[in-house]
Amino acid sequence: MKLLRRMAYLGVLTAVVPNVVSAQEPLLNLQEAVSIAVQEDPWLTASKQTQEAFASEAIASSSLPDPKISFTAASFPVDSFSSRQEGMTQLVVGVSQAFPRGDTLSLSRKQKNQLAQKQPLLRADRIAKVKTTVTKLWLDVFFSQQSIRLIESDRALFEQLVSTAKASYTSTEGKARQQDVIRAQLELTRLDDRLTLLRQKEERLQSELSEWIGVIAKSRLPDDLPSLTLKKTLLSPSTIPKQALYELIKEHPVLQATDQDILASETSVELAQQGYKPQWSANLKYGHRNDDPSGNDRANLLSAGVTFDVPLFTDNKQDKQVRSAKFKTEAKKTEKLLVARQLIANLRSTFLQLNRLNERAALYHEELLPQMSAQSEAALTAYNNDDGDFAEAVRSQIAEVNAKIDALAIAINRQKLIAKANYLLLSGV
Repeated sequence: MKLLRRMAYLGVLTAVVPNVVSAQEPLLNLQEAVSIAVQEDPWLTASKQTQEAFASEAIASSSLPDPKISFTAASFPVDSFSSRQEGMTQLVVGVSQAFPRGDTLSLSRKQKNQLAQKQPLLRADRIAKVKTTVTKLWLDVFFSQQSIRLIESDRALFEQLVSTAKASYTSTEGKARQQDVIRAQLELTRLDDRLTLLRQKEERLQSELSEWIGVIAKSRLPDDLPSLTLKKTLLSPSTIPKQALYELIKEHPVLQATDQDILASETSVELAQQGYKPQWSANLKYGHRNDDPSGNDRANLLSAGVTFDVPLFTDNKQDKQVRSAKFKTEAKKTEKLLVARQLIANLRSTFLQLNRLNERAALYHEELLPQMSAQSEAALTAYNNDDGDFAEAVRSQIAEVNAKIDALAIAINRQKLIAKANYLLLSGV
C-alpha cells in the first residue's frame, strides 16, 4: 500500500509538470477563434461586393437609353450623284431617344435595391453560421484534448498497477498472479492505442478548424469548458404549437432574406405588366440642301416625330410573361414556408435533445460519477489489501475513466446544442 501511494505521488507529479510547461503556451479560447473566423471569412467580403454591384445596377437600370444620332445622304441621283440636281437631295443629321414602357425604369431600380438589401441579411446569417460551425469544431478539439488528458492520467495509474502487480508477483508473500501482470500490461497497451486514435482525431479536427482560422488552430486550448448562454429556454418543446415556435424564428435573417426575394419577385410581376404599355421613341432630323443648278438657294428641312408600338397580340407574349412572374413569386413564398418549417423542426428537436442532456448531466454529476469513483477506490483498496480481485480493480478503473469521458461528452454536446439553438433563435441583422 505504501508503494502504491508513493508511486501515485510520483505519477501525479509527473502529470503536473508537463501541464505547468504547457500552461506557458498561448491558449486559443473559443471567443478568439470565433472572432478570427468571422474577420477572415471571404464570403462576407464577396457579399458586400455583391451589394455594391446591385446598388450600381439600380442606378444604371433607372437611366434612359443612350440617344441615337444618325447621318444620312438622302435622295442622291444615281446618274450624276450631284447634290444640286434634285430638290429632294439632302444631307440629314438626326437624333432619336427611346423611352421604355410605363414605369420600367423606376421598377427596375426598385428591384435592384430590393436585391441589394438582401445581402446584409445574408451576411447576418453567414456570421451566425460561421460562429456555430467554429464553435462546434472548437468544442470537438477541446473534447479530444481533454479526453487525452483523462486517459493519460488513467495510464499513469495503470503503469502503477503494472509495477505493483510485478512487485507482488515476484514477492514471496505477494498474491498476484502472472495473468494479473499480463492483464495490466494489456490494458496499458489498449490505452496507448486509444490515445493514438484520439490524437489522430484531434489532428483531423484541427485541420478542419484551420480552414476557418488558419494555423492558429494548432494551438492548445484552455482546460476549462466555456459556458454558452442560451437566448431562450423551452421547457416543453414537444407540446408548443407550431405558431408559437414560428413567432420565435420569424425574424431570422434567412426568412427575412427570403422576404426580400419575394418583394423582388413581386416587382418582377409589375415589370412584366409594363409590357402592356407602348414603348415610345422621339426623333428630330435636320436636312441640309444645296443650291439648285441655277444658284438659287434652297431651304433646309426640319423633321420631328414620334413612334410607338401597340401591344395588341398579348396572348402568347405579355400574358405569359406576367403569368410566369406570378408563378415565380408563389414559388418564393413556398420556399419561405419550407425554410420556416425546417427552422421550426430544428428548434423543437434541438431543445428536446438539450433538455435530455440536462437530465443526463445532472444524473452523471449527482450520482453516476461519485458512485464510479467510490467503486473504483473500493476495488483498488481491496486489491491492495489482498482482499480483492485484480481484474475487478482494472475494470472499475476503466469504467471510471469512461464515465468521466462520457460526462465530458455530455457537457460538450450540451454546449453544441446551445450554440445551435442560439443560431435558430437569431433575429434581425
